[in-house]
Amino acid sequence: MELHDYQKYAVRFIEEHPIAALFLDMGLGKTITTLTAIHNLMFDLFAVRKVLIIAPLRVARDTWAAEIEKWEHLKDLRYSVAVGTEEERLAALNAPADLYIINRENVQWLIDESGIPFDYDMVVIDELSSFKSYQAKRFRTLLKVRPGIKRIVGLTGTPSSNGLMDLWAEFRILDMGKRLGRFITHYRNTFFRPDKRNGQVVFSYKPLPGAEEQIYDAISDITISMKAVDHLDMPECVHNDAIVMLSETERKAYDAMKQDLVISLKGEEIDAGNAAALANKLSQMANGAVYGEDKRVFQIHDRKLDMLEDLIEAANGKPVLVAYWFKHDLERISERLHKRYIPFGLLDDSDSIRRWNSGELPVALIHPASAGHGLNLQAGGSTLIWFGLTWSLELYQQTNARLWRQGQTADTVVIHHIIAKDTIDERIMTALRKKEKTQTALIDAVKADLEG
Repeated sequence: MELHDYQKYAVRFIEEHPIAALFLDMGLGKTITTLTAIHNLMFDLFAVRKVLIIAPLRVARDTWAAEIEKWEHLKDLRYSVAVGTEEERLAALNAPADLYIINRENVQWLIDESGIPFDYDMVVIDELSSFKSYQAKRFRTLLKVRPGIKRIVGLTGTPSSNGLMDLWAEFRILDMGKRLGRFITHYRNTFFRPDKRNGQVVFSYKPLPGAEEQIYDAISDITISMKAVDHLDMPECVHNDAIVMLSETERKAYDAMKQDLVISLKGEEIDAGNAAALANKLSQMANGAVYGEDKRVFQIHDRKLDMLEDLIEAANGKPVLVAYWFKHDLERISERLHKRYIPFGLLDDSDSIRRWNSGELPVALIHPASAGHGLNLQAGGSTLIWFGLTWSLELYQQTNARLWRQGQTADTVVIHHIIAKDTIDERIMTALRKKEKTQTALIDAVKADLEG
């Protein structure tokens, strides 16, 4: 096997830039690209001797090692996977190796508690978006040792999943504040203005006119980005909004509950915590049921279940993947499918994933949080139905990319969103599309010029 030209370009970019941000769409092979660059830096250029890779748990445990084993030109690379119990992690970190792979949850433990010297001269952050929160412990801890790291690479497909504000922390880790400023307040004051606020408390910020272009320009010298559609033979992706209408009675029930929740927040300052709780309740109601205080489920409507049934029927026997968000959604969907004698399974382990990919499951139910990195489902079908939506652009895109990716044999991937009209569903869909626009602009702005 040989690398594609675009991958060779990215390899050279890592070799030539001690600080590198690679925004590569899912499916473009960011793992093999980075490993090839590490191999060259270590054995050809003698620029690196010890590498730390920080990744999501499943990716740290499985993906990086599998990729090293798969490629002939990487056989010289000795690796050690430091996941599991503390004893297992310590043994792995003390084993002789060229690169050490650890899950992101253990970064603080490694630096502050393990007792092992942090003497890695190169660090790779797989999913740079994991470091978008400047208040998180893993961010603050890694920042402490950052001056001693000679080379750093940040990899992600979703650099600004919640808008441009995410970029500050990600690039603070990479270049120690050279391009976007050493302090978040400076970044905010330079590029943003307060948007939603309550008195002195600001809840969100809006980019100033021209700020996007200025930010992209500031980071462009250390950043390349590539989209899958530019480099891979990708199927067409069709998005469809399946609108459901609530009856007058159901609408009244939704509005009454919404009003009660809003009233119960009056008198308190609306902060992110209780605003999120309100949005959570409204999302449940839009889906058709809501949890009471004692975890009892209150039914409001079955409109989404009816639409789901119609969409499964319209698929004409083609396998369908259904994304749900709340536990009561799963229970209600399961009950409806049982009633209609529609065979289905929950994608929650390797056996169920195998059954889906081999065509044994006509309907598979998946939670977006378990549909993350490294999960290939494209062999099992090409239709995805969002029963309930998520605010997280990252989870939304990653779930879509389980089907819409390289290796998908269907000409078209269809993604349905079941949306309850005049509910919070519409706001979530709008937010996802707006965020997507921001991200697309970001990726376009720093797109790699392969000809250059």
